[in-house]
Amino acid sequence: MEDFVVEALLSGDGEAQMQGAIELSKLNSKQRHKLADRGVIPPLVSMLHSQDFGATEASLFALLALAFGSERNKMLIVKCGAVPAMLNLLRGQSLVELTATAMLILSSCGANKLPIASSGAIETLIAIISGEIAANPPQIAVSPQTKLDAVSTLLNLSTSRRIAPLIVASGGVPSLLDLIVAPGSSSSPEAAEKAMAVLENAVASSGHAVREVACRDGAIRALVEAVEEGSPECREHAVAILLAMVRSCREEHREAILREGAVPGLLELSVGGTWRAKEMAQHLLLLLRDCAADYGGRARHQKKKKHELVEQLMEEIDAEGASLRLVEEMVAKLKHDR
Repeated sequence: MEDFVVEALLSGDGEAQMQGAIELSKLNSKQRHKLADRGVIPPLVSMLHSQDFGATEASLFALLALAFGSERNKMLIVKCGAVPAMLNLLRGQSLVELTATAMLILSSCGANKLPIASSGAIETLIAIISGEIAANPPQIAVSPQTKLDAVSTLLNLSTSRRIAPLIVASGGVPSLLDLIVAPGSSSSPEAAEKAMAVLENAVASSGHAVREVACRDGAIRALVEAVEEGSPECREHAVAILLAMVRSCREEHREAILREGAVPGLLELSVGGTWRAKEMAQHLLLLLRDCAADYGGRARHQKKKKHELVEQLMEEIDAEGASLRLVEEMVAKLKHDR
């Protein structure tokens, strides 16, 4: 069967190539990896340009099969020009869901990140998550899975310090905030969490991204809610974004964060989050507490009491770590004083 697949794909005959691609997808991983050394990737990439829907679909499945579990094959697929062809498919609204999955798999390889980003993929991925690219037929909305794959691909790319600023420059922050602040029926909670992770990388690389977050109605509230109610990973991303905001412009952003009632969630996170979330929450509390007692329109003695509670807990954290029970008591008192 391996010989048949190679001969069919190298034959140049459209029907034979499609059949070869279909058979390749049925082989086990060891057999597929051997085929990559026999020159099957270039003809499969060429098939992505085919006007025959069946041939294009078969080639995508075959390329996915070759890429699965092989960093070398992922690199070979990109070097053979697969990314521009896949972007054409996405922009032409053909096989959007399958192509988005293929892009995600290819972007998981570190060596592929810059080639993918430089090909114009960032703009196309942003268009997908913002709903500007529809599925085929046009009346069908982009599926939640396609949006998830697109934002997951952006996340893979954003881990590169050279690429994260490009996401910001390409207008990615508003689209990411849409998934976080006002997720629609065509997105998922997992997509919102991935968007939060991309946004963390974006604000770490760009002051402009921080300003875009601060100016978006509901963004800070959504981040505070994520700190209070999100998954462990989501809470970590949210507190990192809030910390970046305060570091960038302490006087302006800390008041907005306090206005949304961030302190109770941060206190809980400072002892109950991941190790990284704990450190960031504690640091953010230190930056916020200087003005926590003075913010708002509450009676003076209530402000003083709240400030003392925060100071007391922070002293415990600074000294030897507060217990979860102590935090719960503090949070309950803070919420009672709201």
